[in-house]
Amino acid sequence: MAKRDYYDILGVAKNATEDDIKKAYRKLAMKHHPDRNQGVDTKKSEEKFKEAKEAYEMLSDAQKRTAYDQYGHAGVDPNMGGRGGPGQEGFGGFAEAFGDIFGDIFGGQGGGGRRAGGQQVYRGSDLSYAMEITLEEAARGKETQIRVPSWESCETCHGSGAKPGTSAKTCPTCNGSGTVHLRQGFFSIQQTCPHCHGSGKIIPEPCTTCSGQGKIKKQKTLEVKIPAGISEGMRIRSAGNGEPGTNGGPAGDLYIEIRVKAHEIFERDGDDLHCSVPVGLTTAALGGTIEVPTLGSKAEIELPEGTQHGKTFRLRGKGIKGLRSSYPGDLYCHVSVETPVKLTEHQRKLLKELDESFRKSGDRHSPNAKSWTDRVKDLFK
Repeated sequence: MAKRDYYDILGVAKNATEDDIKKAYRKLAMKHHPDRNQGVDTKKSEEKFKEAKEAYEMLSDAQKRTAYDQYGHAGVDPNMGGRGGPGQEGFGGFAEAFGDIFGDIFGGQGGGGRRAGGQQVYRGSDLSYAMEITLEEAARGKETQIRVPSWESCETCHGSGAKPGTSAKTCPTCNGSGTVHLRQGFFSIQQTCPHCHGSGKIIPEPCTTCSGQGKIKKQKTLEVKIPAGISEGMRIRSAGNGEPGTNGGPAGDLYIEIRVKAHEIFERDGDDLHCSVPVGLTTAALGGTIEVPTLGSKAEIELPEGTQHGKTFRLRGKGIKGLRSSYPGDLYCHVSVETPVKLTEHQRKLLKELDESFRKSGDRHSPNAKSWTDRVKDLFK
């Protein structure tokens, strides 16, 4: 029985692109794969799947496709001098065609790749470094140095991992590819070689200095620039300063996480600052000018006569200019009226006289107390 035309099998034109051919095969493979068609049509589905797989193997290979376009089936028939017949890998082509969809099943891993020699290449892990800075440093920025772990080539074995006088050998399990293939029914599953862990090499006699790793863990100094306005919990990325990759893979990144120390005076709320300002009883009663601190210098506040405890004064622009802000925030000063302590007898006498004077004047000196008393009376009516 004459074979059907490969282009007709996949339902594509002869000028179809590689993507068109792959998409067509995916559609047919999903439709006719035997695992999806258990029952009376299993044999028919299996034949259609093999037919589509054969067509895909021929047309997805540039050299085989050229030979097929010129000579037809004779150009790819191994019995007639072609490069090799189709179907040599059972249903393995299904795994290859859907490798980007089922990457984890067929051996794909995050950050992994493959070198020309076939070995698995892995990106190094990211590292985290916690840096504690002051509120002033967060507001103004800072340049500093940190010490982080790094890897350097072993001087004893010069990076080979093998004991001097010996050398690494090709892994007999994977023949140096770094991966092994397992058959599970119609699927071909690719996994990292358990013997060489993807390196493609084994070291019979490891270097005693580096224990066969070919590298030594040390410390290196990095220059770090903390931008002005940075906040608690923000991270700074230092590209390529994480752990080294495997088999020549790229290094990971270093993330510097910012921790801001608690300040003795200020509390930060976004770009704004808050502070509590203690004020004496007489100053609050008589009013006057008081001096308050800011992150940069000092400022003054005019207290009106009769300032109450908890009164808040806002100083515009005396906060912090955040990373994403166009203008600095504000400083909020919260008045804390202090009650005198450790009084002398003379001071006690004066306060008693003052209290008697207040009582004779009625409630006009304590408006908040009068309002509170009235509310309590209403509560118990």
